[in-house]
Amino acid sequence: MSGIVAIIGRPNVGKSTFFNRMVGSREAIVHETPGVTRDRHYGACEWQGKTFTMIDTGGFIVNSEDVFEREIRKQIFIALDESDVVLFMVDATTDITDLDSSVAEILRKSNKKIILVANKVDTYEKIYDTSVFYKLGLGDIFPVSAMTGSGTGELLDEIVKYIPDEEPIAESDLPRIAIIGRPNVGKSSLLNVLMGEERHIVTPIAGTTRDAIYTLYNKFGMQFYLIDTAGLRKKQKVTDNLEFYSVMRTIKAIEHSDVCLLLIDAEQGMQTQDVNIFHLVERNHKGVVLVVNKWDLIQKNTNSHTRYKEVIESKISPFTDVPVFFASVLEKQRIYKILEKTLEVYRQCKYIIPTHELTEFILELVKQTPPPAYKGKYIRIKYATQLHTPYPSFVLYCNLPQYIREPYKRFIENNIRKRYNFEGCPIEIYFRKK
Repeated sequence: MSGIVAIIGRPNVGKSTFFNRMVGSREAIVHETPGVTRDRHYGACEWQGKTFTMIDTGGFIVNSEDVFEREIRKQIFIALDESDVVLFMVDATTDITDLDSSVAEILRKSNKKIILVANKVDTYEKIYDTSVFYKLGLGDIFPVSAMTGSGTGELLDEIVKYIPDEEPIAESDLPRIAIIGRPNVGKSSLLNVLMGEERHIVTPIAGTTRDAIYTLYNKFGMQFYLIDTAGLRKKQKVTDNLEFYSVMRTIKAIEHSDVCLLLIDAEQGMQTQDVNIFHLVERNHKGVVLVVNKWDLIQKNTNSHTRYKEVIESKISPFTDVPVFFASVLEKQRIYKILEKTLEVYRQCKYIIPTHELTEFILELVKQTPPPAYKGKYIRIKYATQLHTPYPSFVLYCNLPQYIREPYKRFIENNIRKRYNFEGCPIEIYFRKK
């Protein structure tokens, strides 16, 4: 993943409609993860071989100049600071508003790439109406219709010109482990325990960590980078724009990590926001280890672990082949076992099955349980190979890949997991025509 594109603009110019159009585009979008922060949505996009995160920042609410000074400027500056490209969206059906002019004044002084997008250009004649926005002094105007999708291809072509290529990671042979989770679940405490010193400020106040911090770990024969991140907070609880900053940094940390340690509060259980974070990790194809922290505070019996794990698996299904640890950071319970498993997940995510071995296994599996016939046509799988990607991904070549359905794809994945140890590693399976 490389690059962040933020959409800004006043309310009712069509930002969310445009974002949803991008999400719905089969060419451009990979997934959508809503609900990470208030009034904002996140989508991992791909266009012309480049990937980037698109962020719908929500509308600027303007009731007074005080609100503008306090909230709007903060959001713009954060977007400018953290984004590679900013899409400034205006409404082509109206004239320039005072708020449009105020935002444009800030944007003109920045050194970031600003793309002026005139939305609601639903007919060819309306393109001429967009010329008024040249007064904003932001250069070329890209007329689009979020409703119909017209003009979005040209806009995406422009965006990817300014998306950086994948950055080479220093010491790339060392694993990068991100410590992630909602605020106040013990992320910074875990880092301090691992490092044996008070490396970061740890307080009971949620959201203390505002940035992603890289720390080299080199103890007990293990060497890797630890990434402590700001907590991802449930959208109703977000009250300040620094949270926006934190979330953007956390997304970057996930995207640039190899394995994520997702901490869950044992007393609060696996909440919706924890599930959102888990799927964000999964969709970025990162290894994952779940850590149920503060387990020492739970009243337990002989079946507590089993029942708790069953609840977690029901919420993260169908990707349930994930290691789950019940730990206490403060009591230092099972901390180093977690690290050992995390490094094992890292190694397994890199493991490549020899093509002849994989093909033999798949063909035998298909012989025993062939794909269901579709419209009277039989699907014949010829051979399989594993792609050289940072995560386990497999290509099965067959005569009619378009007729393979999701249940059979999951059947193949489950059997690969039974045969090989890919615990904690998201798997992708592709069917292609031979």
